[in-house]
Amino acid sequence: MNTVMILASVLLNCLAQLLIRKGMLIEGEVGIGNIFHHIGPMLTNLWLWGAMFCYAVSILLWMSVLSKVEISYAYPFLSIGYVVASIAGYFFFSESLTPIRIVGILVICIGVFLISRS
Repeated sequence: MNTVMILASVLLNCLAQLLIRKGMLIEGEVGIGNIFHHIGPMLTNLWLWGAMFCYAVSILLWMSVLSKVEISYAYPFLSIGYVVASIAGYFFFSESLTPIRIVGILVICIGVFLISRS
């Protein structure tokens, strides 16, 4: 059950990143110099609110996880978020997934597998 909670937390965190990406694609490019100009529209962007909700639930799950398992076991699972985000970015946002990124994803997967077996 702990592994399920870890994966749920990680996937919600990843979903939050994807929702932020979607929301900011709608909002447009934001920099330090013009961030105050964008605050109003960002506060009314439902994609960004969805991201905050996902983050909140993810944090609650993560707190529960860390009350039960060693951080050295749980924390490496966060790497799965990198894998899911890269693949989702490719399919949902037409982002590049180069051969070197694919090799990196495979290395991450191998590492998470090895840690989960310990």
